[in-house]
Parts: sequence; structure tokens; C-alpha cells
Amino acid sequence: MHTLTTALVVQAEEETLNPLVPHTVEIVLSLIVFGILFFAVRKFVVPAFEQAYAERTAAIEGGIAAAESKQAEADARLAELEAQLADARHEAARIREEAREQGAAIIAEMREQAQTEATRIVENGKTQIEAERQQAVTSLRAEVGALATGLAGRIVGESLEDEARQSRVVERFLADLETGTPGVN
Repeated sequence: MHTLTTALVVQAEEETLNPLVPHTVEIVLSLIVFGILFFAVRKFVVPAFEQAYAERTAAIEGGIAAAESKQAEADARLAELEAQLADARHEAARIREEAREQGAAIIAEMREQAQTEATRIVENGKTQIEAERQQAVTSLRAEVGALATGLAGRIVGESLEDEARQSRVVERFLADLETGTPGVN
């Protein structure tokens, strides 16, 4: 028996001495542990990762969709503001044009009023000058008549007291003065 034990020990030593050949017990145990670990990772860890990945993907896609909708909303608002700005520019141009037209109309009206006022003033001035001229002519005729009558009375040597005669002499004298030829009677 002793030989048998020694033979088994020798045989066991030969088997342990070869490091390149693994023991069957180690292979079986490694496969069992690997299977348990694989099952545990597949059952518990992978679904948690899949769920986290799905949630993250949904959040990112939702964020992208929200950003796209916000961008579309911002683009629509920008287009609306640009349209309002264009309308405001058109309105401002229209108001400026109306103001120019009103200004031109006011200027034309003021010129017309000024022209009318100037014409009225000139006509009033002409009327006043004509009235003053007539008054001066009348006054001058009276003075010239008196002087002419007095002078004619001295020259003729008779008094020209008669109104009708005095009037004829004055009229003839003034007519001669206006024509520029002294009358010889």
C-alpha cells in the first residue's frame, strides 16, 4: 500500500508539475462561476443600463424636439417682427410723403394768401393814392383858380367876381396848362 500511495503521490506530483495543463476541477468551477456572473450581469446590470440609455435617449430627443420647436417659434416671431418692421417703415414713408404733400399745400396756400393780400394792399394803396391825387388836384385847382383869377383880374384890369366867368377862365387856364400850350385870347 505504501507503494500505491507513493505511486499516487508521484502521479499527483507529475500532474501538478505541468503548469500548461489546467485541472478539470478548475475548468468546471471557472465555467460555473462565469455562468453565474454572466446570468447576474444579464439579468440585473444590462436592463438597468438599457433603461438608463433609453431614458437618456428620450431626454436628448425630447430636448432636440423642444429646441427645434423653440427655434421654429423664434423664426416665426422673427418673421413677424420683420413684417411689422417693414410695415412700420412703409407707414413712416407714407406719413413722410403726406407731410411733404401737406407742407407743399400749406406753402402754396400761404403763397396764394400772400399774393392775395399783396394785391389787396396794392389796390388799396392805388385807391388811396388816386383819392389823395384827386384831392390834391381839386385843392390845386382851387388854389390855381384863385391865383389865376386874381392874376387875370390884375392883367385885364377888371374884377372877375362872377362865378361863371371865373369858372370858365380857370378851366381854360388849367386845360392850357395840361396841354402845355399857353392859350392866347
